[in-house]
Parts: sequence; C-alpha cells; structure tokens
Amino acid sequence: MSPATNIRLRPLHEDFEGASGNGSSANGQRPVPMINGKAVDPQRISAEVEEMGAEEAIAWAIETFGPGLSFAVSFQKTSSVVTHMAHRIDPNAPFFYLDTELLFPETYETRDRLAAHFGIEFERFVQDNPPGLRARWDAGEWGDGDECCATRKVATMRRALEGVDCWVSGIRRVDSETRAGAPRFGWDIRFDRWKLNPLADWDDKRVWNYIKDHHVPYNPLHDQGYPSIGCMPCTSVPGEGEAARAGRWAGTDRTECGING
Repeated sequence: MSPATNIRLRPLHEDFEGASGNGSSANGQRPVPMINGKAVDPQRISAEVEEMGAEEAIAWAIETFGPGLSFAVSFQKTSSVVTHMAHRIDPNAPFFYLDTELLFPETYETRDRLAAHFGIEFERFVQDNPPGLRARWDAGEWGDGDECCATRKVATMRRALEGVDCWVSGIRRVDSETRAGAPRFGWDIRFDRWKLNPLADWDDKRVWNYIKDHHVPYNPLHDQGYPSIGCMPCTSVPGEGEAARAGRWAGTDRTECGING
C-alpha cells in the first residue's frame, strides 16, 4: 500500500521537535526515541511504517517490540477490528483498557463479548480519583464541575504504560480535525513512547466491512446513533449533520480527553 501523499505526517504531538534524552534525566531532557536500544529517527520510521497496511504494521510492531508492546482498547468499533487483527497474528497479544467506572453498560458488555469470543482477558486499569464520581452520576448529582479525564484517563494511562515501549490505539484520521494528521506510527511525546495507529487511514466503511466479514462483536451503541463512545456523562448522540465526535463533551470546547490529543 502506498502512503497517502496529501496527508502531512507529523509527530503524534506537535511539541515533539527538539525533544531529546531517554526517560527523566538529571538535566531534564526528554527521551530519545529508541527501538531495541538503538536511537532512531522518528520521521523516517514513521514514513516506513506508513507504507504498511494495518495488519502488516501490527505484525511488524509485535515482532519489533515483543513484550514491550501493548494494545489499548476502548471497546468501540475500531477496537473490535484491532483486537481481531492482533489476536490472529499473536494469540498472546496483551490488551488493556481504562475503566473510569463511568462507561456505558453496553461498553462493559462489549468487553465481555470480545473476551469470550477471543478467549482473552482485557487488563483493567482504574483509580477512584476524584472519589465517588460513579455514585454522584447514579444519584443524578453530576455537575459542570465534575471532571475525570485528567485523573481517571490520562493519569491512569501513565500507570498502564509503565514498562511499555509501544502502545497501540484505534484512532483514525477521519475521526476529527485534531486527528487528521495522525501518522500510522510515531513517537508519542505525551507519554514518551512509540505509538501505533494501524487504522489511521481507514474510513467507516472499511471498518464496518471488516467487522461484518469477520463476524467480530462490536459495541451495540453504534447501532443506536453513537459514532464515538466514551463515558456516560460526556457522550451523546450527535445532531443531524454534525461530525462524528460532536457528541463528545457536547457544548464545550473540548475535543479530546488528553490521551490522543
């Protein structure tokens, strides 16, 4: 597959330029991107992986990073695709998810269906910080000041990525303007690790065709008008003609939780 020539590939976060160092060091430098102990040029590697298809990129990452690779899943439609691909390539591929304790019941059900379908276990990362959010939601006391992305998502993600050299996500360029330049593979300055987005160039039609062709379980909320699914307090069905992620943090300026942007 040839790389798309009309897409401006960039590091996963624009502030990568000038970063150096490998891990927190005495002089405050940022990590030098390395693969198997060797410093590499992120843009060159990104360009090489961009030429691969989704399954080839996953196979390459599994071979390259071995036990240092981990797959993050959100139990949305792209997670169903990536889980199927990775499990077919390596039945022992590790998967994890962040449980804010505010996910939809359908999302937890999708987790269980995928686990049973593939005979795998999704490692759960959770922290009750700030405390009692689920109780507040259940009691109808959720207010504008309630916030959990920074702690229950981003901070928990840092825990989940301890000891991980490369993580895999299901984000795509068609998701939103903020993701339109996402490379298939690159250095993630936010978490100081490599990140693989194997479905970066996939559209919805391709995702759904794969799910149907391979009979992979998927989140039923997609059939109820939710193109993008997060936590219950911050996810709604977009209005007619609105973008796919318009239902995420609707009525605010927020477009990302902080993990992918």
